[in-house]
Amino acid sequence: MVRGAHDVKRPPLPTEASFTSPLRDERLTARIGTWLGIAFGLCFLTGLLSHWYYLYDAPFFPPVRPVWGYRVTQGVHVLSGTAAIPLLLVKLWSVYPKLFGEVPVGHLRALAINLAEKASIAVLVAASIFELVTGLANSAQWYPWSFSFRPTHYAVAWIAIGSLIVHIAVKLPIIRGAYAAPLPEPDAESSGLLLEPRVEPGGQEASNPLPGQPRRGPSRRTILRTAFLASGVAVLAAAGNTVPFLRRISVFAVRTGEGPQGVPINRSAQAAGVTSSVTDTTFRLTLAHGDKEVTLSRADLEAMTQRTHHLPIACVEGWSASATWTGVRLSELLGLVDAPTDANVKVRSLQKRGAFGVTEIPASFAQDSLTLLALKLNGDDLTLDHGFPCRLIAPNRPGVFQTKWVTRMEVLA
Repeated sequence: MVRGAHDVKRPPLPTEASFTSPLRDERLTARIGTWLGIAFGLCFLTGLLSHWYYLYDAPFFPPVRPVWGYRVTQGVHVLSGTAAIPLLLVKLWSVYPKLFGEVPVGHLRALAINLAEKASIAVLVAASIFELVTGLANSAQWYPWSFSFRPTHYAVAWIAIGSLIVHIAVKLPIIRGAYAAPLPEPDAESSGLLLEPRVEPGGQEASNPLPGQPRRGPSRRTILRTAFLASGVAVLAAAGNTVPFLRRISVFAVRTGEGPQGVPINRSAQAAGVTSSVTDTTFRLTLAHGDKEVTLSRADLEAMTQRTHHLPIACVEGWSASATWTGVRLSELLGLVDAPTDANVKVRSLQKRGAFGVTEIPASFAQDSLTLLALKLNGDDLTLDHGFPCRLIAPNRPGVFQTKWVTRMEVLA
């Protein structure tokens, strides 16, 4: 007789008791969670610093010094996010059986608390995964979505850190209890996963192990150390973006800090819609302040006093590089149109495609002695991809604001 589909015996739904690994333990989860929280905290704080540079209407702007400030904070931002990835995976592995815990259906208040806790954890996990995945994609300059990365990433970061704080507050008694005792080892005889297999006569391994014959298997301390090791390896494999002496071993670094003329290129002239026409003698830079305008050719810029400074350039993706820049001090150019020393400056690029074709430089940066309208990079004329005929370079600024192919500067009175 053929049995109908309704006669097929379906396996029971999993419960929390279905997950029998002896390695899971609240004390392991608490320790992993602590380091994950530290990584998330560093990532969030440095992300706030990065976002600050984009706020043109802020009551005050980021400092001009140290010149390497953004390079360090953005490097820490990307690397702390990278370090969090293996820690998050281990943390999720250690707690996901809780999703199948018994729901107290008969008690309304207990049910509400249980569902609220699960919902808050779902928000935390979803926001954390979103932040790490989109941040990783941004480092690789891969954008398979239609939303704007920066404001979305920033908004979800608040959701992630807020839900993390709530989660810590709710779980604080458990965390305290977990740290009250050292991390224990699982009972080797309580799980077949840790038993010595039985060998049949003839040398074949039997399918069922004999009880009471423990073998050396992974311990909770091994899981903890492996998570830390994986996190450290991930950081080293990506740190070459920022740390020059690690570039040879940073196999995951999307940008190594090296490139044409010694500096990587995020957006080429072709991608920006800038053609070789900018090399023509017809190029002019316009400086404007109210009704006063001054136009300068590349030859005019070369005839002015040239300054040379060694400055880093750092991008939001996490890569950075130091280079020698030569050009005209921006404050001297602005002096040609009698610009006030407390005025911000709007900078326009020749680029036709892509974001940040128009940027704004605060007065503190515009008047700084290290801020240049660069004509040369590492001793040679800028290539077209690096911003020829001229580009902006200022200390302690994100790379997207180091505008290339500058064609107009307007003093904002």
